[in-house]
Amino acid sequence: MASVVVIGTQWGDEGKGKIVDLLAEHADVVVRFQGGNNAGHTMVIRGEKFINHLVPSGILQNKVCVLGNGMVVDPAVLLQEMDFLAGRGIDTGPDRIKISEIAQLIMPYHQKIDLARENKKGAQQIGTTGRGIGPAYEDKVARRGIRFVELLEPETFDRMVHEILEEKNFYLQNYFKVQPIDAESVVRQYREYADRLAPHVANVSVVIEAAVRKKRHLLFEGSQGTHLDIDHGTYPYVTSSNTLAANACCGAGLGPKNLTDVIGIVKAYTTRVGKGPFPTELADEIGNRLQEKGAEFGATTGRRRRCGWLDAVILRNAVRLNGVTSLAITKLDVLDGLEELKICTGYEHRGQILDAFPASLKVLAECRPVYETLPGWSETTSATKRLSRLPKNVKRYLKRIEELAGTPVEIISVGPDRDQTIVIKNPFVRAKPARKATPNTPRARKR
Repeated sequence: MASVVVIGTQWGDEGKGKIVDLLAEHADVVVRFQGGNNAGHTMVIRGEKFINHLVPSGILQNKVCVLGNGMVVDPAVLLQEMDFLAGRGIDTGPDRIKISEIAQLIMPYHQKIDLARENKKGAQQIGTTGRGIGPAYEDKVARRGIRFVELLEPETFDRMVHEILEEKNFYLQNYFKVQPIDAESVVRQYREYADRLAPHVANVSVVIEAAVRKKRHLLFEGSQGTHLDIDHGTYPYVTSSNTLAANACCGAGLGPKNLTDVIGIVKAYTTRVGKGPFPTELADEIGNRLQEKGAEFGATTGRRRRCGWLDAVILRNAVRLNGVTSLAITKLDVLDGLEELKICTGYEHRGQILDAFPASLKVLAECRPVYETLPGWSETTSATKRLSRLPKNVKRYLKRIEELAGTPVEIISVGPDRDQTIVIKNPFVRAKPARKATPNTPRARKR
């Protein structure tokens, strides 16, 4: 039995959806453990694009898919996704999709507050998606959130909505100067959601434990990336939940002793959507090239992603914080045709070289990336099926990533389709021990 966690090592958008879809073939249960519909996982299957915001990617492999208690769920969006998938012949029944009874609901007032806050901040906006995720997590922590278990109790739900809206409407009308929300219309709409979703609601911790006892393979997927984590990310330009691998346990109801592998997804370069610090960002022709060739637009918002060179400082940070056991490199083919590549191995700050990620945004703003330059390649990699067939300079680039991260590369994606993937070692197929990468002290070869 293997219990594998897939996490993003950068600022999200690393290509987790494709890797989860790939690994789900060998899993029995796929669990989403945090976040909401502020993130999207994009998968391309036989040329058709699927973008899931809430339903775990394993649904395309006909696996049991679990929405964990660490999530905040907009039932309208969830039902839209389920209808979309069902319309394409994919089973979305209660045996296939299970929702934690203690997962939190996103309510209309969460979305309205989210948008109103961003509008009020003007130029100082954080860059949220406006989907209500942050306000929903706030209510969860403040112990005034509504869970699915309350949604299925009509009298309880009715009472809670009226009580909460008394406060929320005062806030909306008097601080943001926007129209209030009618409690009765919310109750009516959510009763319809309850009728459709009730068969899917369960104690998913018990479901997961049963799978463990039966020695089933489990796959856990998170949303966003390590450096959007509410604690360890570039605060306040972060999401509102813990995106780290450890939260797979808290957000699903599973003890940590059961986890066996943590796969860190690394885009072959670095991107970030929205605002926030980005030391290796390229505001030049190469940055534009990466953006265009990589089709770097947010799966949820459609916003243009900022692009830059691979940052080994944040990669090492992610490896440490998540206990990453192997790396999956994505979008390697986007680098095809570049004469040279750069990897940031450290940050220069006031004459000193920092090889750890600073917490202070003021310090980070003063940092300048220290680059190591490697030769690029002119060959096309998108049709390559085996590691041995990759160009010499590609293998050199991958080896250097392994050295800087101190972690082996075991999956390589060279295109969006499922079959455009080189799998060196599948964590669900333990044929041989993992290759060990030799940690290497960062050094600057060229600026």
